[in-house]
Amino acid sequence: YDVRNQKVLYAKDEDRRLPLASLTKIMSALVAEDISPLYGTITISGEALSAEGDSGLLIGEEWSLKNLLDFSLLTSSNDGMRAVALSLGALSRANATSAEIMSDFVLEMNNKASAMGLKNTYFLNETGLDEDEVKSGAYGTAHDVSRLFEYSITHHPELLAATKEPRSVFYSSNNQAHLARNTNFLVDEIPGIIASKTGFTNAAGGNLVVAFDPEIGRPIIISILGSTERGRFEDVRSLVSAVMFYINNSK
Repeated sequence: YDVRNQKVLYAKDEDRRLPLASLTKIMSALVAEDISPLYGTITISGEALSAEGDSGLLIGEEWSLKNLLDFSLLTSSNDGMRAVALSLGALSRANATSAEIMSDFVLEMNNKASAMGLKNTYFLNETGLDEDEVKSGAYGTAHDVSRLFEYSITHHPELLAATKEPRSVFYSSNNQAHLARNTNFLVDEIPGIIASKTGFTNAAGGNLVVAFDPEIGRPIIISILGSTERGRFEDVRSLVSAVMFYINNSK
């Protein structure tokens, strides 16, 4: 998708609704920014660490929202994004249960998707983890994901900036260092990379969305859903090459 010219360069099954897996975290981060200033503090709880996967977060650690979002998007941390949702959901309800807090946060995600016109996108949880063996934590289309990414890099360019780095070191407010490696190992290969996000679960297969700028001021978004864990990277490689061929032969 050529953002500058608002033009689809290539599409296949772009309106087929598929599981999103961790692409869900893009919307979670957008909603978190809507709710709280980026300097707000998030505390890591034991309940947050109950999410599938261990990204090295520690009970009782305090993070700035900005650092935790960057860490969670770069590493696709379920613990980190769950900590954000538990801290920011149902803020207006003093005695809300954890289930009510999470439900409130996911409702805000769905409300934002509706406001953005993402008609084929909906969320059941904040991480994109599968709800069970057959039901995903979120669903959407390659078309909607491209629009979500376009919105993010256009209106909140800082949100996904960390995801163009192959690795980084983040510090919690307790000065605990955390080495973060990008789950997208292609970032060094993509010319003018702006942002990226991976997703993989058993229900979803392999997902990958990237934004890159092969020319100055001409962002291109590639959105892959329903591939395989390894195949998504080969798919993006192929499409980046096709974009570069198209641009070089259109001059």
